[in-house]
Amino acid sequence: MAELKIYTDKIIENIQKINDFTAKHNKQWTLISKVLSGNKQVLKEITNSGLLPGIHSIGDSRISNLRTVKQINPDIITMYIKPPAINYADEIIEVADISLNTSLDTLFALNEAATRHNKIHKVIIMIEMGELREGILHENVMQFYSNAFKLHNIDVVGLGTNLGCMYGIEPTYDKLLQLSLYKQLIDTKFDQKLELISGGTSITLPLITQGKLPNEINHFRIGEAAFLGISPLNNERFDTLNTDAFNVEAVIVEIEEKKYIPEGILSDGNIGHTNDQIRDGNETCFKALVDFGILDVDIDNIESEDENINFIGTTSDITVFDLGENKNEDGTTKYKVGDTISFSPSYMGVARLMASKFVDKTVITN
Repeated sequence: MAELKIYTDKIIENIQKINDFTAKHNKQWTLISKVLSGNKQVLKEITNSGLLPGIHSIGDSRISNLRTVKQINPDIITMYIKPPAINYADEIIEVADISLNTSLDTLFALNEAATRHNKIHKVIIMIEMGELREGILHENVMQFYSNAFKLHNIDVVGLGTNLGCMYGIEPTYDKLLQLSLYKQLIDTKFDQKLELISGGTSITLPLITQGKLPNEINHFRIGEAAFLGISPLNNERFDTLNTDAFNVEAVIVEIEEKKYIPEGILSDGNIGHTNDQIRDGNETCFKALVDFGILDVDIDNIESEDENINFIGTTSDITVFDLGENKNEDGTTKYKVGDTISFSPSYMGVARLMASKFVDKTVITN
């Protein structure tokens, strides 16, 4: 079984650095933990690190994952970070202190559920800014807030937007300035003082260092930078964050010298995908089969740490790599059955691997 190694000391160091960074710039942030798929051991390491006072809340898009956070520490403020399904209103109220919303019907259901549970549920209203995922349209913003402020068990604490997620629309000063202007309009019209102006995710962090962030944007939902050290704005390391908190090791289950090109009539029965490089039909290489497949991770979301290894093909639970001649510089055999090949996963790679029950997870705490 393939193994995902998780170095929690590197994650915790990243969280500390983000705490320091956001405090320096007078910003708040929510740690988005969905990449962990509710892994209790890693969540415990984070919650026991002493760093929670620097974090506004822990956010996730899965009810079960937030339930795990509350089981570890009921006092942690939790945030449900996608528009809730209306039929899960009671569960949202039970596990989330705050939720991101775009539907009045769902707000009405959350209000009724909060009343039944004798709770006040906080919400951030998401506004469409060009990403065309969640967000109410500009012309509906004021009426939406007017209705939301009337709900007795709903506390409207802010507004936000989602950028850089589905289409990769970049957060810009102009887009975020629009968010700031809505905050000013809402505060003035309804005599409110919205607490959280949630301007985005890890993709927005570089705008702070570039001095391109409107002052009123004061909250971020950060996952990729905390766990992988990367900002999706340029897919590069942000500041001095660690980028090696996760490592994949896959066991070689077969090595044989085989042709590059398959023999026989190609059908539509294949369930995997292959590297379609053009090769000579008689050319051979040593092919290594490793113990993970499409069900565990997208091959595009991992990168071999050995630059001489090349992807050939993958199926549901087996992936094939080209080892070339499989020789070290001194002529000795480089890999044999039972050896492992190491890979660096991307953020989406980690998310898939953490969710796969067919991949071992090893938490390393030193």
